[in-house]
Amino acid sequence: MLLHRGHEHSGRLQHLVDELELPGVDVYAWDARGHGLSPGERGHSPSFGTSVRDVGTFVDHLCARHGHARADVALVAQSVGAVLAAAWVHDYAPCIRGLVLATPAFSVKLYVPFARPGLSLLRRLRGNFAVTSYVKGNVLTHDPERVASYDTDPLVSRVISVDILLGLLEAGDRLVADAQAIRTPTLLLVSGKDWVVRREPQLRFFEQLGSTTKERVVLPDFFHDTLGERERSRALSPMREFLDRVFRAPLEDPDRTAEDRAGPSFDTYRRLSRPLPPLSPAGFLWSAQRLGLRTLGRLSHGIDLGCRTGFDSGASLDHVYGDRAGGRIGVGRLVDRVYLDAPGWRGVRVRRRHLGELIRFACERVAAAGRTPHLLDPAAGHGRYLLDVLDTVPAATALLRDLLPENVREGNARIRARGLEGRVRFEQGDAFDSGALATLAAAKPRPDVAVVSGLFELFPSNDEVRRSLSGLAAAIAPGGWLVYTNQPWHPQLEMIARLLTSHRGGAPWVMRCRSQREMDQLVEEAGFEKLDQRVDEAGLFTVSLARRTA
Repeated sequence: MLLHRGHEHSGRLQHLVDELELPGVDVYAWDARGHGLSPGERGHSPSFGTSVRDVGTFVDHLCARHGHARADVALVAQSVGAVLAAAWVHDYAPCIRGLVLATPAFSVKLYVPFARPGLSLLRRLRGNFAVTSYVKGNVLTHDPERVASYDTDPLVSRVISVDILLGLLEAGDRLVADAQAIRTPTLLLVSGKDWVVRREPQLRFFEQLGSTTKERVVLPDFFHDTLGERERSRALSPMREFLDRVFRAPLEDPDRTAEDRAGPSFDTYRRLSRPLPPLSPAGFLWSAQRLGLRTLGRLSHGIDLGCRTGFDSGASLDHVYGDRAGGRIGVGRLVDRVYLDAPGWRGVRVRRRHLGELIRFACERVAAAGRTPHLLDPAAGHGRYLLDVLDTVPAATALLRDLLPENVREGNARIRARGLEGRVRFEQGDAFDSGALATLAAAKPRPDVAVVSGLFELFPSNDEVRRSLSGLAAAIAPGGWLVYTNQPWHPQLEMIARLLTSHRGGAPWVMRCRSQREMDQLVEEAGFEKLDQRVDEAGLFTVSLARRTA
């Protein structure tokens, strides 16, 4: 599958089909949203994340329409298309054959000083607007025919939405920082005289790339259009050899379920778990910030609640879901607004919306089979998000559980306040007691849809996750559904570990991010097949839908 550069379209990739000479290989390409013959405003998409998800949608369409398997798919992508491809592989963890990234636009050369913060400020003031590229064909390639066709092609659009440009830059930063999560065999092609994107982030991406099979080819005199350069055979020859090898070799899908004991995420978790020497510069700075958080910070309702109950507690999460700033003496409300707008909490609220989408989808499938949906949440906190979903699925019933008695009391109070006593029951229970969960297989009604939200992210070991998933697999009949969340990435892990406390005895809140493939493999191991996924724009939280296999 070929993904074109920004501003371009699939028609400009036809030469690759002819020149690669891959007999027995089907080649497809698309016009991304807002490009070529695709509809919509030029250079626009609802969001960069939407365009990333489009990659998976198109792959699934090709597989269903033409009888391919995902395991027989390789992506060849350039510039902006390469960032889309890398983000899809990172965020959605598909099991595909290989990935060829030509000059990925992880960092665009904007040339104007302070262009990125300036564009962000204008976006806040003006809303979304179009940014025009003044790049000419003669700085993209040395091939005179390609130069002429680029400058005269009526389907080449020079504009890009500022939302998409900023989303591209943010995705590039994240992918370079967390490249270790990508395990797909990857070939990186780097142009040495690129006037459009920076080379250094591409090289850092390659060095940190987690793939066992990875190759890099630097083409010193190439401009940005790597696959359309005058001497492009120097790029196409290693590409052809790479694709031939990965198609002939067995699919690479290494077991990642032991990464709670060894690997980059474990190393980061272990480092953050060690206290800093209090007299070291870093230890002093973090201590000063903790003091400020526990004094002036407690004027904020959310920070005060976190200090008392743990920032990962059900009560704290309920405040984040509510998204209503509160505090004392005026300034407390302002501090609380800043607290609620932190990247992680914004992601949690998007996660809540994605949970609703996939829970409703699962309930619709159960109802279509002629049954009344019965939901199970083994660690519901206060239950706010699931009770909100039940308002939109009026026929469904639910069993909510939580280990903490105070959460059970609060949850039951909310059930009474909403008049849901006949449909929802809230009881105390341990989400990691596989035996207790398995007994629900004999309950009437038996759970059709299990929901696990924000739980596994709090526990670094995979042993607890396995126990919970095995109990849920026993509770749910074949054909039933599991909606589960994951946190594959977070830019503020150290800040959280050094400043915030957990609900477990006030200990530091140290998180271990699981790659999406690690989480999916644990779910598959328990007897589920993943079918769908959502992810927020920052790539912090995913929500996935899986079905219990026979």
